Amino acid sequence: MKAVAARSRGVTTGQVLSFLVLFGVSDWVSAAIRYAIPEEARRGSAVGNVVADLALDLGRLPDRRLRVVSGGSKKYFRVDLKSGALLVSERIDREELCGAVSPCSLSFEIVVENPLELYSGSVEIQDINDNDPVFPSNQARLEISESVAPGVRFPLESAQDPDVGINSLQTYQLSANRHFVLDVQTRGDGSKYAELVLEKELDREEQRELHLVLTALDGGSPPRSASVQIHIDVVDANDNAPVFNHSTYKASVRENTPSGALVARISAYDLDDGPNGDIVYSFSSHTPAKVRELFALDSATGELRVKGQLDYEETKLYEIYLQAKDKGVVPGVAHCKVLVEVVDVNDNAPEVTVTSVYSPVPEDATPGTVVALLSVTDLDSGDNGLVNCFISPGIPFTLSSSLKNYYTLKTKDALDREEASEYNITITARDSGSPILSAVKHLLVQVSDINDNAPKSLQDSYDVYVPENNAAGIPILNISATDPDLGPNSRLSYVLLQGDPAVGRLFSINRENGTLYLLASLDHEDQVEFSMTVQVQDSGSPPLSTNLSIGVFVTDLNDNAPAVLYPRPNATSSYGDVVAPGTPAGHMVTKVVSVDADAGYNAWISYTLLQATDPSLFSVGLHSGEVFTARQLHEDEAPRHTLVILLKDHGEPALSASVTVSISVAETVKEALIDLTDVAPAHDPRRHVTFYLILAVILVSAAFFITIVSVGIFKCYKWRQSKELFNSSRSTLYRTPGPFHHIDAVRGGFTPPSFYHQVYLTTDSRQSDLLCKKPFTSSPLGSRQNTMRNGEPGLYHPIVGTASRLPTPAELASARAAPPRTPDPSGSSGAQGRSCCPERSEAGACRYLLGRGGGGEGMSDLLLCYPVERPRPQLLPVGSSLG
Repeated sequence: MKAVAARSRGVTTGQVLSFLVLFGVSDWVSAAIRYAIPEEARRGSAVGNVVADLALDLGRLPDRRLRVVSGGSKKYFRVDLKSGALLVSERIDREELCGAVSPCSLSFEIVVENPLELYSGSVEIQDINDNDPVFPSNQARLEISESVAPGVRFPLESAQDPDVGINSLQTYQLSANRHFVLDVQTRGDGSKYAELVLEKELDREEQRELHLVLTALDGGSPPRSASVQIHIDVVDANDNAPVFNHSTYKASVRENTPSGALVARISAYDLDDGPNGDIVYSFSSHTPAKVRELFALDSATGELRVKGQLDYEETKLYEIYLQAKDKGVVPGVAHCKVLVEVVDVNDNAPEVTVTSVYSPVPEDATPGTVVALLSVTDLDSGDNGLVNCFISPGIPFTLSSSLKNYYTLKTKDALDREEASEYNITITARDSGSPILSAVKHLLVQVSDINDNAPKSLQDSYDVYVPENNAAGIPILNISATDPDLGPNSRLSYVLLQGDPAVGRLFSINRENGTLYLLASLDHEDQVEFSMTVQVQDSGSPPLSTNLSIGVFVTDLNDNAPAVLYPRPNATSSYGDVVAPGTPAGHMVTKVVSVDADAGYNAWISYTLLQATDPSLFSVGLHSGEVFTARQLHEDEAPRHTLVILLKDHGEPALSASVTVSISVAETVKEALIDLTDVAPAHDPRRHVTFYLILAVILVSAAFFITIVSVGIFKCYKWRQSKELFNSSRSTLYRTPGPFHHIDAVRGGFTPPSFYHQVYLTTDSRQSDLLCKKPFTSSPLGSRQNTMRNGEPGLYHPIVGTASRLPTPAELASARAAPPRTPDPSGSSGAQGRSCCPERSEAGACRYLLGRGGGGEGMSDLLLCYPVERPRPQLLPVGSSLG
């Protein structure tokens, strides 16, 4: 045994029996290797250096997780990761593994990961002479008639040796005697059996019995042997022995033939009569016990039937030796051989073995990524053992074969975890037998997530409407976004991008749930609309984000009462508006100019005469604020009248303000001023400033008047040249022919000193247009047209300042002599369609409020102009219906 082991190590060391067989090249299987070792090798014995033979990097083996995969419950081999040697890890008994099959091989696979590679290999288990030949019994008994002629053969029991090759049973030896010689025969499967050949006639009277020794020898070195004692009884003669019709019978039977099925019928005859001619059939003495278990022989009829379960995969051909013996005193014996061929049937379904699975698979895995390695076996032969594997259609995987009975499961298309997070792949192996047998293997492949989806929201932009004067810290919007990814790839965070500094000061967003909070109270009059961008970002690597547009619109509340611009509230004035006695009804005396900072209905102002010295003398336009004479003024009217006018908007609830208007009834302005001197002026700490301001206004007005006169003379000259007739009912004192449609004037002497605004000059206040807002529902998209503040010079656009001179008595008389003008009910204006402001920006429109100067019809009208933002309000003429 030691010599054999030493020789085996020499063979392994020299790598005489180690070689590399290349099969088809694939992406994961590159070669197959074969080795040979003797059986019963000690554990830890080296088979060969697989790392060197496969040209692998020994230093990378620990990281690549090399392992040996073999079929069966026992793992006969392992790999030493330090040396790369394939070592024996279990006792290997060739006879237990393969029996009489030769050569005997153990297949194994070597799986190497990172990257995934598979190498197949086999180890041939060489037989050693570790088994003695064995006879079925320790002795054998033969009865031979003395009448048997020389040359007759007598089969002897065969010895069994589980070794193969040269170590199996090779020959028999017979002890020395003078009657028999030994003839050693070879069966078709290579096994040996012995027959006694009578060389010299027996003489019962000379020797009644013989004792021989039969020795079986194998071919080992040294050879092993076994012996059996042969006891021969010499009996009286039986002249005729049975004779078989055929020396050899042939039969074929399917391996799935049921027990009791007839295999063959043998027949022999004997010419003797009586018991010497009665034949009994039986198995020969050297028939193996395995054959006796599988077949049954009828001793009377010679029918050979199936007794046990035949298996083509175990034995393909049986040689059955039978004998026929008569019932004579010295029975005659005849022998024949029955060859039973076992026909293969498809009785073994394929078997699918998963050797390695790469799961989960990233959803960004490229097509062709190896997912699993499979091996398929079928114990049948021919077409019955030809196996094809396939997977169910409609999945992004494909199955391909690179070596016989080895398959690779790969990705065929791109994976999407959001569409399918796992695949339960059904692998079907089907052979080509009849009937077809198949096996099913289920393989669960999971798909791992990557950050390939940006956050999504149901809408790209949000519009939020918030009433002004809101409470601080309230939530105004909950942004809802989703991400179909998993884990950190779907964990969202919300960030308010800092574009406008006011947005970062007024708004805040919850980073976790996307709730937008308003941090401070908003004012519609300060800012109507806020635009901001919210970035929704996941926590993947790299992170993906989506930007959402948020528009916050501040809706208006009626939180501003009307503000009076003219006459100046609480202003100290030494004069009021003047109207001459005899003024007819419908004459506009003055106008209340007001503004409401709100929007829509909240800024629509109505004027009501709340209190008057003589309620029958004056009336107020409901929507214009113009004060008209309700009847003709008489000479005996009171010289001074005080009107209290109520201004009320249309908000809910409505807000109001009041203003006091003083009107003097006098023939001339100077008279009105003389009347006003009786009123003691109130103490004004700014009276010196007012004086200088009035003086400056007078000087500027004088210069402006000279300019107007010069221009008027020039225009008259041009008019006379063109002989155009200029017909107008307006006062020539304030006519501005030609392009002079807009001028700025300060009502020096008749207007409070602190009232400096841009005005619009016309010759008839009854034909001036007032720009009003049509009522509409308050909307955050509405224009910010009422943002004017008193005392903010930035909202006005002065061009030229001037002061009106005092009319002379002749001019006043001429004005009284002119025919009276009645108010136009429609409120239409001859100046309609002209721009209210001298200059306009691209982004703005204009709004003006008309006022009435004092001193009768000859005085100028006031037009207050200031810019407003788009979109424009609808223009309505004064006096038109608001419905």
